[in-house]
Amino acid sequence: MMKNPIFPGFNPDPCICKAGDDYFVIVSSFEWMPSLPIYHSKDLKNWELYTHVIRSEEQADIRKLPSAKGIWAPCLTYCEEEKLFYVIYGVMNSMNARYFDVDNYLITASDIKGPWSEPIYLHSAGFDASILHEDNGKKYIVSLEWETREGYEKPGAVCIAEYSPVEKKIIGYPKRFWQGGTDRGCIEAPHLYKRKGIYYIMCAEGGTGYGHSVTMGRSENVWGPYEKDPKNPIVTSIPGEFNERKDPDHLKPKYYNPESMLQKSGHGSYVENELGEVYLVHLTARPFVPELRCTLGRETAMQKMMWTDDGWLRMADQSNLAKESFEESKLPEYPMPQIPDFDDFNSDTLGIQYYAPRISPESFTDVKARPGYVRIRGQESRTSLNKVSILARKLTSVNAVITTKMEFKPEIYQHSAGLILYYDNMNYINLRKYYSQTLGQSAISVIQLENGTRTEYLDTRIPVKDVPLYFRLRIENRKTFFEWSYDGEEYFRIGKEFDTTKFSDEYCKYGEFTGTFVGMTCADRMFHQHYADFDFFEYEDIS
Repeated sequence: MMKNPIFPGFNPDPCICKAGDDYFVIVSSFEWMPSLPIYHSKDLKNWELYTHVIRSEEQADIRKLPSAKGIWAPCLTYCEEEKLFYVIYGVMNSMNARYFDVDNYLITASDIKGPWSEPIYLHSAGFDASILHEDNGKKYIVSLEWETREGYEKPGAVCIAEYSPVEKKIIGYPKRFWQGGTDRGCIEAPHLYKRKGIYYIMCAEGGTGYGHSVTMGRSENVWGPYEKDPKNPIVTSIPGEFNERKDPDHLKPKYYNPESMLQKSGHGSYVENELGEVYLVHLTARPFVPELRCTLGRETAMQKMMWTDDGWLRMADQSNLAKESFEESKLPEYPMPQIPDFDDFNSDTLGIQYYAPRISPESFTDVKARPGYVRIRGQESRTSLNKVSILARKLTSVNAVITTKMEFKPEIYQHSAGLILYYDNMNYINLRKYYSQTLGQSAISVIQLENGTRTEYLDTRIPVKDVPLYFRLRIENRKTFFEWSYDGEEYFRIGKEFDTTKFSDEYCKYGEFTGTFVGMTCADRMFHQHYADFDFFEYEDIS
């Protein structure tokens, strides 16, 4: 049996596709760069983080966008006739006054590692756009059309438009054709499939919160009308019927199901392998209870599925409750390389597991200047939405120990560097070394931002020598705290215990939809030149 989630930590909105004997899953990235991570497998059991679609600001400029904006809900498909991969994604620019200003694009590549084509603009009517490649060469774009008018159901309806690959644009205005397969409301994440001459629409309903689900409909005509699956929803964390069409709130915590290990299950996409096995990937989350706070964000899970004799997709166990474990594929075992726990920065390239908010990590890091180290050039404060030097990886467990060794000599109080637990630019904790003008020398202390309120814990200030320092972050379920050391053997506790649960969609007021990161950081708020050298970064899962 396989265990969920298959991609723990911040890996939301998965879309799966097959190309030959390779399987790929793409997930959302929001304000993080590189963007649109792609995972790869040959057996639907072992997965590797394989590549990223967008790697630089030249491909997508998301600087200065608020938290939880940026690149949303991609669709990854492979067109066998053209031997091309297609990625459709939206850049969410603003959600002010619930207008949801998003631009949707299409890009292609013959190799999934790129290079990718120049983006083709599709439309700005809504989000979660995806594509169907017809067997007659036609292509169709479906997406949620966002509703802003008073008196109309929010957030909107699913629309469809034909796409012309010759003219590289959609033909005419999108047409609304699907209002959902349940009364849960908050429809989104449409994917259009064709199987045995029948068109299937798969959507998420109930909001990307505790009422989330996967639903389906079918039609003999791509434009509809579509028949609702009589067993909808086909996958969810909260079985049963409820009517929430009048409530546009996505979170709906009242639908938390204490009987399920997986919550928020929805936003699905399926694939069928050469053995006839069917698997569905979907979004899920594992909250702290009773606060219902998901520190790891929205994760990716998988379920074994099957087609019924009358042509409907079902979970293999005939239920619709998302399970923590599922039957593995009978495809031959094919191990994949995994991200190392210990990175000594001995490679001449930065590891694929590292991310930065809004800008490319390569824009402020250097692994060649001092072999065996990553040099991080300081830039703006960690609260900035522009150029922040945070080199981080996704937190995948709420029981973890993160350790680094740093060399840094601050010269003015605008210089600082250290270890950070970061949810967004308004919510983080940072153990930093900096120049203390009061002490007239280097010092370390802990600083926190909690929903925009900054607290510098001056009682934690300790004068230190300008020698290598070891910084450690310990996450022990609900408790999180820092330690430091001169020799890497004897560690000293510094600062208070922080509440791990607060680093979550549900608690943070300025961001949502993402997840918590841990990493190394440096700031030079004077000239953006001063740097820190990090000898290693170790991430140990102790769950």
